[in-house]
Amino acid sequence: MNKRLSLTLAAALTAAAGSAAHAADSITISMDQLAADGGMTPAGIVVATPAADGKGVVFKPELKGLPPGEHGFHVHEKPDCGPAEKDGKKVPGGNAGGHYDPDKTGRHAGPTGDGHLGDLPALVVAADGTATAPVTAPRLKMSDLSGRSLMIHAGHDNYADQPQPLGGGGARMLCGVIR
Repeated sequence: MNKRLSLTLAAALTAAAGSAAHAADSITISMDQLAADGGMTPAGIVVATPAADGKGVVFKPELKGLPPGEHGFHVHEKPDCGPAEKDGKKVPGGNAGGHYDPDKTGRHAGPTGDGHLGDLPALVVAADGTATAPVTAPRLKMSDLSGRSLMIHAGHDNYADQPQPLGGGGARMLCGVIR
């Protein structure tokens, strides 16, 4: 084998190894629309990867069939998207628990605040019902995600506990277990 071909082959193998390592750093989360009866319908995926600058996690959605506008987007504490019973009523996605809050702050303060670590930037859904714009959670690490769930709420999140608790994001609309 000539030296030029050998160098080209070595470069290709190095690039392939780098791509495989990068793919191993990502997590693909299957997202399901939640129904009041506890049923779930596939709605797409969200791919989580480390931010290029090493600060945070990038969430890249590939979702469809959603109401247009901004929606609350959070990492929840438990890896279970099933319904839970609250006050005698079935709550879709209730088994996911609350927002991921390992420091037990008890505050909803947005993705850059000092509250729940699971508070993410709002998810923006286009007029055609698709969400493809990535968001970066600057305080999260990839290691924070395993054994949790990813939740999208019906309404916008104001990143505060006033005038409504937890940003007023509303009902749990989509959920995916993070493995």
